[in-house]
Amino acid sequence: MSTPFPFTAVVGQDDLRLALLLNAVSPAVGGVLVRGEKGTAKSTAVRALSTLMPEVDVVPECRFSCDPSSPDPACPDGPHAPGTAGQSRPARMVELPVGASEDRLVGALDIERALSEGVKAFEPGLLAAAHRGILYVDEVNLLHDHLVDLLLDAAAMGASYVEREGVSVRHAARFLLVGTMNPEEGELRPQLLDRFGLTVEVAASREPEQRVEVVRRRLAYDADPAGFAARWADEEADVRARIVAARKLLPSVRLGDGALRQIAATCAAFEVDGMRADIVMARTATALAAWAGRTDVLAEDVRQAALLALPHRRRRNPFDAPGLDEDKLDETLEEFSGDDDPDPDPDQGPDGPDGGGGGGGQPEPDEGPQGDDTGAPPEAGENGQPQPSGAGEQSAVRAAEPFRTKVLSVPGIGEGAAGRRSRARTEHGRTTGSRRPRGALTKLHLAATVQAAAPHQRARGRSGPGLVVRRDDLRQATREGREGNLVLFVVDASGSMAARQRMSAVKGAVLSLLLDAYQRRDKVGLVTFRGSDADVALPPTSSVDAAAARLESLPTGGRTPLAAGLLRAHDVLRVERLRDPARRPLVVLVTDGRATGGPEPVALAGRAARLFAAEGVASVVVDCESGPVRLGLAGQLAGELGGTAVTLDELRADSIAGLVRDVQGTSRRAA
Repeated sequence: MSTPFPFTAVVGQDDLRLALLLNAVSPAVGGVLVRGEKGTAKSTAVRALSTLMPEVDVVPECRFSCDPSSPDPACPDGPHAPGTAGQSRPARMVELPVGASEDRLVGALDIERALSEGVKAFEPGLLAAAHRGILYVDEVNLLHDHLVDLLLDAAAMGASYVEREGVSVRHAARFLLVGTMNPEEGELRPQLLDRFGLTVEVAASREPEQRVEVVRRRLAYDADPAGFAARWADEEADVRARIVAARKLLPSVRLGDGALRQIAATCAAFEVDGMRADIVMARTATALAAWAGRTDVLAEDVRQAALLALPHRRRRNPFDAPGLDEDKLDETLEEFSGDDDPDPDPDQGPDGPDGGGGGGGQPEPDEGPQGDDTGAPPEAGENGQPQPSGAGEQSAVRAAEPFRTKVLSVPGIGEGAAGRRSRARTEHGRTTGSRRPRGALTKLHLAATVQAAAPHQRARGRSGPGLVVRRDDLRQATREGREGNLVLFVVDASGSMAARQRMSAVKGAVLSLLLDAYQRRDKVGLVTFRGSDADVALPPTSSVDAAAARLESLPTGGRTPLAAGLLRAHDVLRVERLRDPARRPLVVLVTDGRATGGPEPVALAGRAARLFAAEGVASVVVDCESGPVRLGLAGQLAGELGGTAVTLDELRADSIAGLVRDVQGTSRRAA
């Protein structure tokens, strides 16, 4: 077993270390979500925490880590006799791989033995191994939806249920949930986000001396892990002892009415949903007091608890920036401060080496009147005149409120990553048939299994009421659910779009479709075309935040190289098909249909569009043409693509409900 990097040797990252330590003191806080760029010691700190967790007493030979003082009466390895002598072992840290199967997470039930012998032969999964320990999910934002659902159920009930056609097993599953993620790779599903008690934003230090110390310690550890850990053994022992002392003190900490009023007022002021935030803040503030060696919760504890517990709960959509307005927080705490609590000090955190003010970032400098920070002049339109971009144009994406769009889907049935857009064969969903299992049986089709076994009962010597089932009789249920797709936005940013003052509406429509893609667990990409060429503004990614950021700074002006935009999009799909062949694409072309620049621009655009139709790529053209006289060019382009066209206004209307049928019908004809 490798020697983990010492927790106390992690340089900086005070908020991260504090959040982890508070959960070690009080697991009821509800876990930690660590958000930040790669290479910021997220995983290192989490793995190091496991060595500081107090040991747990377990029933010997129990695979489910039952507490001998109060064993689980429904334990599959039980029942355990009251007063059973326990044995101590270190608390476990169990890692859940992003690509884990459902059986790996919750455990597997031997269906063949359950049907033929009536025996509940159960192999525990990771939830059982993590009971009374830490469950760590790296890249938690990339976790498949069906695993997220299982985690939500276990976190809510403190137990895991495994059910297979009426045969069920239940066991306790209470664990400290810790997740790490890079927001650039996509946001976390809101239901799971709310299950994390605390959240921390981490970033690499910009101080040269601190960066030097990070490198120095890492090199020393890599050269001699055991020796490096030994040099930090005393500090590790001190923190471990402090955790034990804080746990003992925790039941004695008093959460006064003044602190409770501050907690309630803060949650109300920041308009967080539900009551979970209030409860988490109360538990966090209590843990902070215990960590500081106090028996009273002070205003400074409430302030620090708010900075850790509220940022991820106040986001209304994935385009909202995380974080809290600390001035507003201080005003709220001041307004509801009680006589028994001192005024909050914004610059002072709880006592202890890992305390801290919670750190807010510096405000971004205001953009100049010309919009982007490059100092470049406004872009020229097709007539050579400057277009009105600047601050108003660049901030259009901020002013545009996303609206709800109807579903756009890809025709047919796919087998891509789990999501919520198009029909697909999945492990979850409605049962549509059966097949022989390939490998381990996961979803039994009971009727098909009985039908396969029935003709052989006499030959197998059946004499009683039980059904004689063999491996060859088992049938796997085939199910139909939904998959996520690659939604590739191809946006016309030429002067004809800006000249008609449509870019603000265009950005609002694309933002709405991006929000829909986020909710449906799609990958997104962004291709823009203007001037004389097309650019891949954003390669396919799971981060709609990144797409929204690219859209925000989208420059406009120049001619309309429509063919170049389509050809660049075709190249993106070709490369992505090699990387992820199971993920089917949906092209959303946002344009007025004009094509200018170069020889025969209209004919070139038509030939490029027919490449998509020949390959059966589902496509939608969002028609941005406006004015009393309309040429209908976008509709003609949709016909060349083998897709359909919809106006910006229709994107909001009920008439778009027929769009899915139109896309499917035209795509089938094209194929």
